[in-house]
Amino acid sequence: MPSIPIIMPQLGESIAEATVINLLVQVGHQVQTDQDIIEVETNKATMNVAAPCPGKVEKILVQLNESYPVGTVLGYLQASAEDAARLGLDAPAPEKDAEDAAAGNGSSGQPHTESVRKSVQPTVRGLPVPADASGASYMSPRMKARILELGLQAADMAGIAGSGAGGRVTIQDFEKFIANLEQHKLSRASTMRVAVADAMRRSWTRPIATVALPVTFDPLLRHRKTCNPKPGPALYVLRALAIALAENSAPAGRLIGNKIVHPPAIDIGFAVEVEEGVLVPVIRNAHERPLKDLVQRYDELIQLAHQRKLPAEATGGSIATVTNFGTFGLTWATPIPLPEQTIVLGMGAARRVPNWDEATAQFVPVMEANVTLSFDHRVLDGGAAGRLLARVAQLLAQPDKL
Repeated sequence: MPSIPIIMPQLGESIAEATVINLLVQVGHQVQTDQDIIEVETNKATMNVAAPCPGKVEKILVQLNESYPVGTVLGYLQASAEDAARLGLDAPAPEKDAEDAAAGNGSSGQPHTESVRKSVQPTVRGLPVPADASGASYMSPRMKARILELGLQAADMAGIAGSGAGGRVTIQDFEKFIANLEQHKLSRASTMRVAVADAMRRSWTRPIATVALPVTFDPLLRHRKTCNPKPGPALYVLRALAIALAENSAPAGRLIGNKIVHPPAIDIGFAVEVEEGVLVPVIRNAHERPLKDLVQRYDELIQLAHQRKLPAEATGGSIATVTNFGTFGLTWATPIPLPEQTIVLGMGAARRVPNWDEATAQFVPVMEANVTLSFDHRVLDGGAAGRLLARVAQLLAQPDKL
């Protein structure tokens, strides 16, 4: 019977690889068309690779917890000649795959211990900026080759003290640094951790500034008590930011060359902490839907983020992000905008503080939180950032209009 390859599909825009995390079938199992057979994980979600046609699992050529690029043959199905011809895959399986993969699959259902795959660089879905990062200003060809061999980037050399001319890092400095690492406790960084590090490295190539404003949360908290279901405080801030940007979207524009690129839609992301990283689900056209209509979608996206199963339409393409660092008890922070964004709005933990009341001429207790706006200083100055933040604070003072 013909052998049909099981191929790693393109799992999303700019996704070049995925990590195999579970085998849903074993060698010898019969499968149907579109039946899930291998569970894989990208840096944003978990997805399944499905069978291209009915057949019996003949070979599995992958290892668990290993990453494979798009187009890799993950295994083979024994299928009918008719199905093979229909798919245009009626050529026999190349023996090269079996030779290159270590023996031991047989009928036990265990994967081969080795498979041939190309070296790939981690990618970040929804981030249109290339993943290259600048570090050392000059590297010799030998240094570049060694860094590439070890899968490192120039920015990883920031902690190396150079002994060469002008403080340049020599190959000897680099090899000493690598040898010294082996004396420390090492753990493998997750795919998501690498993706977050890459995004933040690219974000920090811009001049980032932060402004802040203490905001009284009492109106928001009173309004929340009357709601069912209750919106999270971060959703109030997200909705206020969406309205403010709908009134004037220029602060969310991006500087590309000598032009400001204005956002095409008011799509706002919000940061969700997940294991070993952060995901940013996106609420599309957040300015068009009232707060009460966003609660269910907001809660749903949080759950999907925790499960690493965010749909493609809920990731990427946002023009700003809201992050609630107050959930960690923090009252002040300076979040960094994503590489494709100009601004990120943060909110700290609310605390009861004295506030001067002009009407009664005395101090009264209020719940107050710092709301911060970090921004690309090439696009915004302090005045424009302050006006945007003041407008958000004004909208939060009238939650019934959100």
